[in-house]
Amino acid sequence: MQNFFAKVKMIFKDNILRKRMLFVLFALVIFRLLAAIPIPGIDTAELNRFLSNNQFFGILNIFSGGGLSNLSIIMLGVGPYITSSIIMQLLTIMIPKLKALYHEEGEAGRKRFTQYSRVITVPLAAIQGFGLLTLLARQNILGTLTAFDMASNLILIIAGSILLMWIGELMSEFGIGNGVSLIIFAGIIANIPSHVSQLLFTFDVSQIPLMILFAAVGLLVIAGVVIVTEAERPIPVTYAKQVRGMKMYGGGSTYLPLRVNQAGVIPIIFALSILLFPQMIGNFLATSSHLWVQKISTVLLAFSNGTWLYSVLYFIFVFLFTYFYTAVTFDPEALSTNLQKNGAFIPGIRPGASTAQYISKVLNRITFLGAIFLGLIAVLPLIMRSLTGITAIALGGTALLIVVSVVLDLIKKIDAQISMREY
Repeated sequence: MQNFFAKVKMIFKDNILRKRMLFVLFALVIFRLLAAIPIPGIDTAELNRFLSNNQFFGILNIFSGGGLSNLSIIMLGVGPYITSSIIMQLLTIMIPKLKALYHEEGEAGRKRFTQYSRVITVPLAAIQGFGLLTLLARQNILGTLTAFDMASNLILIIAGSILLMWIGELMSEFGIGNGVSLIIFAGIIANIPSHVSQLLFTFDVSQIPLMILFAAVGLLVIAGVVIVTEAERPIPVTYAKQVRGMKMYGGGSTYLPLRVNQAGVIPIIFALSILLFPQMIGNFLATSSHLWVQKISTVLLAFSNGTWLYSVLYFIFVFLFTYFYTAVTFDPEALSTNLQKNGAFIPGIRPGASTAQYISKVLNRITFLGAIFLGLIAVLPLIMRSLTGITAIALGGTALLIVVSVVLDLIKKIDAQISMREY
């Protein structure tokens, strides 16, 4: 605890750290102000009725940072940007030039890669915005939209999504932590007071044992996420001795810290982004008067939150995306090449291809454990909801996982900045 207060004191004493923290707070204030500005023509009563028992829009509200709950100008949130990032990451597997751009061309290549993601965000925001506005209009939440009303509202929410993406990138560049993750985190935290007040208004003494059970499970989930996120598998590395002139260099030993969960919270966000599409299309088609369209809608809504099919797919997607994101962001061959260039080797393993294979083997084993854990944590609230019948649990589990992961990442970034200042 004393160490914690010492770090907080150092943050406020150091000019650069203080500016970074204040910039993040300022950006989050701007974000919350934008989330409070609604688009024109909303029927508030119909909106509250529609959102009260709709789990799909509850999850979509997480990605909007709470902007969907009152149909603000940033109702799409960072969802389109996350989806475009997923598409670009998938394309790196299919297009070798994109993979080389991301991994081999340094900072300039990553900037171009990010620029492509930004460009794809615009049409994705237009498609998602049009589908969402049409669905809400059919539910009488926006009344009858003329072509001009639809166009103006669509331009407004596309601009809001692009603005939020820009704010997130500014937070990553001039603040501390990942800006997009912090926006989602802030939206979840902002909804806590309303959830607490709702719980107090509907409080029932008979539910006290159930609430104690949920609190205990929540604490276990938090502890598990912290342990797995911090867990590492060290691989010993030895540097060969080199003689230069009359002096001998090298000969030291260190280790490579391979994390059990290299991907963090990204697989959860990716999986939810993919699973939202069938539900959005199904809700859009459900109001059609054509029988065959309604049948298609029924099939798509089988993927909706609350079904066992959704839970199974959620687990599989989280598992696969954990491996996928780890493979994209961690290259054993490049690491092996760097070790060989620096005169380093893993004891008992030949340098070059054998080292890359060994690192890949170890990484696959520990990623398997991390992927299983992440998938179980993701679907555990869904299982508990099916057993207890309390609908808010599933949403709370996903939000809890994101919040804990974002907080851990933020603490690491702050520690890194403090360590840099100390040196």
